[in-house]
Amino acid sequence: MNPHDSHIQSCCVAVSLTARQITPSAACSVAPMSVNRPASGEELNPGPETPARLAASVILLRDSPAGPEVLLVRRNPAARFMGGAWVFPGGAVNGDESPEQAGLRELSEEAGIHIDAGLAELVPFSRWITPAEVKSRFDTFFFAVRAPDGAEAVVDGEECVAARWMRPADALDARERGELMLVVPTVKHLEQLAEAGSTAALLDAARAREVVPVQPRIVVDEGAASVLLPGEPGFDD
Repeated sequence: MNPHDSHIQSCCVAVSLTARQITPSAACSVAPMSVNRPASGEELNPGPETPARLAASVILLRDSPAGPEVLLVRRNPAARFMGGAWVFPGGAVNGDESPEQAGLRELSEEAGIHIDAGLAELVPFSRWITPAEVKSRFDTFFFAVRAPDGAEAVVDGEECVAARWMRPADALDARERGELMLVVPTVKHLEQLAEAGSTAALLDAARAREVVPVQPRIVVDEGAASVLLPGEPGFDD
C-alpha cells in the first residue's frame, strides 16, 4: 500500500485547533474552529475540485474498569501526510474492495489485529468527506467494532510507529496538554465516544442512528484558515 494513501480520515488538517464538543445527535453543530495552515500533503487547492477517493477507518473498542477504550495508532512522523498524528487505523479502498473490507485489511496491516467474525461485526459509525478546498480528498467510512478478547496492537513500524489503548477523554486531555497530535475528525469522534458508558452501549447507539455524510468547509480570511461544519454560521455563505 502506498503510505501516502493511508490514514486519510483527516478532513484536512493535522494541526492544532480549538474544537468544542459535538454530540452524537448533532454531528454538525459546533462552533467554527481556527486552524493553522495545512501541512505538506494537506494543501489548499487553487484549481478544480479534486475527486474524493473512497476510504475506510476502524474505531476499535474495548471495555476497561474506567470505561471504554479506543485504539489509536501514531503515523510515522516522517510521513508526508499527517506525519506524527494519532489516528484510528485506516486507509484507502483498493480495487474491488468494499469499505468494510478495506477497514479490516488496514486494521490487520497497521495494528496486527484481526476480527475473526469479519464484516458482520463492523457497525457503520460515521462518514467524513474532505473539504472541497483541499488538494488531497477522501470519502471515509468509519466503522466501530469490539476488539477481540486480549487483542494487543503490533504496529508495522513503517506507516505506524506506535499504538495506544486510551479512554477517549484521556486522549482529548493529552491533546490539550500537547502530548498527542489529533486531526479534526479524530477529535470529533473521540468527543462522541467519551459520552458512552460501555462498548455495548456505544455500538447499540451506533446501530440505531442513520449515518449522514459530514463535509466541512475551509474558509481562508486574511491568511487565517478556519474549518466550518454543516449547520454552522457562515457555512452556506
